[in-house]
Amino acid sequence: MQLHAFGRTGLKLSVLGFGCGAVGGLMVRGDPADQERTIARALAAGVNYFDTAVQYGNGESENNLGRVLKRLRPANAVVGTKVRLPPDALGSIGDAVATSLEGSLARLGLDRVDIFHLHNPITVSGSGSALSVQQVLGDVVPAFERLRQEGKIRFLGITAVGDTAALQQVIDQRAFDSAQVVYNMLNPSAAEALPNNYPAQDYGRLFDHTEKAGTGVVGIRVLAGGALSGSEARHPIASPPPEPIGSAMSYDADLFRARRLVPLIEEGFASSLTEAATRFALSHPAMGTILVGMATPQQFEDALAAVEKGPLPKAALERLSTLRQTFSGEAR
Repeated sequence: MQLHAFGRTGLKLSVLGFGCGAVGGLMVRGDPADQERTIARALAAGVNYFDTAVQYGNGESENNLGRVLKRLRPANAVVGTKVRLPPDALGSIGDAVATSLEGSLARLGLDRVDIFHLHNPITVSGSGSALSVQQVLGDVVPAFERLRQEGKIRFLGITAVGDTAALQQVIDQRAFDSAQVVYNMLNPSAAEALPNNYPAQDYGRLFDHTEKAGTGVVGIRVLAGGALSGSEARHPIASPPPEPIGSAMSYDADLFRARRLVPLIEEGFASSLTEAATRFALSHPAMGTILVGMATPQQFEDALAAVEKGPLPKAALERLSTLRQTFSGEAR
């Protein structure tokens, strides 16, 4: 498994990370034996980054990951989890962050986590579940830094969803070591300019900002919540189709556009849309590690096989760009 330097942290993360989220569902609703078998297989294949959150199954993902890691005792596992602050906690952000982390550490059976990500969206002014730039820099960062000084976290992170301008501003401040960035075949705007009137959020070449700041990048929504499988079918333990992030306003629209990328497969660039999407996410040098959610051990094997084939070739990326041009002007 290839390892990538992760920003300025000094960490070297496996290019394929292990997503413990609720969309695939393995680490939330899966069979305990499958959970252990799949993590053991991932470790044997060289995967060293495991990404979870308290929101994934209301703590079940953390509980299950902690149970398996305690049993397997890997020497080199890097664990990341997250805190999502509810609106009623915004008057006491420091206390809420600390309380959330203590719960996560207890469920994981750890004294510290390697990366602690803010899970809330970030917008210029903040509202609802979103935090403002001022709240993130003025309240969240000091709270995270206190926890780092206490030895309970190693590195600070954000989930880079919300307003593009706000995300750029926060990353440019270099307060965070990690950013989880939306990057997939339906929306490559973290890396490149979108065509005019393209139906997706424009992340404004966010990779330029992470690179300049020395921020490590975790690629998220690599499969657009499953839409980039091209199939409506969902495994029984997977979540219902999730709300799209960064791409269309509906899952069906993402699925419709994903199916229009099938010429990549017909022309022999990949064996499936899922493989193409996984390899696409590896194709940008800013990427530290990518997360692919899974419902079954076989889906991990599929992701591993795709990663082992390496990034998509230049000709595939050019063909993909041409196919995406047809989306311009459509309603998001």
